[in-house]
Amino acid sequence: MKTYKVNFFPPLLEPILYLVALGFGLGSIVKSIPGFRSYIQFIAPALVAMSMMNTSFFECTYGSFVRMYYQKTFDAIITTPISIEEVIAGELLWGATRSLISSSIVLGVVAAFGLIGSPLFVLIPIIAFLAGLTFSAIAMCFTAMASNIDFFNYPAFLFVTPMLLLCGTFFPLKYLPWSVQIVANLFLPLTHAVILSRGLMIGNLEPSAILSLMWFVIVTPIFFVLSISLMKRKLIK
Repeated sequence: MKTYKVNFFPPLLEPILYLVALGFGLGSIVKSIPGFRSYIQFIAPALVAMSMMNTSFFECTYGSFVRMYYQKTFDAIITTPISIEEVIAGELLWGATRSLISSSIVLGVVAAFGLIGSPLFVLIPIIAFLAGLTFSAIAMCFTAMASNIDFFNYPAFLFVTPMLLLCGTFFPLKYLPWSVQIVANLFLPLTHAVILSRGLMIGNLEPSAILSLMWFVIVTPIFFVLSISLMKRKLIK
């Protein structure tokens, strides 16, 4: 609660800047995207999905690393009857919770702009928690490999940045080469978060939305278990 202002205002102001700059600025040039009444309506769900990724991923990389190495929070907790596995699981669940909170704030901004076209948007917090858990688990795998805090420049620029550009956020994925589409659909979780957010906000759930949901259901437990195993090995060393 001492830091709620710092954690509240960035997710509130960032989507407003995106919507004004890209939605109205670039949107005045982009005249039409099939299935959407305007460009700003197209990017709004992507902003919600991006907030799921950013908050959970960076919470379980930089945030977890600081708690582990500098604040020694993990060491303090492990001296109690709580196990290493429970500590890491708590980190992952907190990352997913941050995803839910942040995306809900962005969703409120999008709603204020009148960009929600379906009552199905009420299901987005569920997707936010599930997607946040996935991003948190992947992030924790990177944290387990990090020898210093500068290591996170690699996943930030080689994993997060490509997702921001190649996962159907600012333009339809179908306009990219087939090879890029395959990589985005198989290996980049933001693709599926965008598909689900867009379908629920617009009310146009295509078969790809079911596949995206299944992707999260299958992949999340794998990375959840893997991240705990890798972190346990790192902390025991």
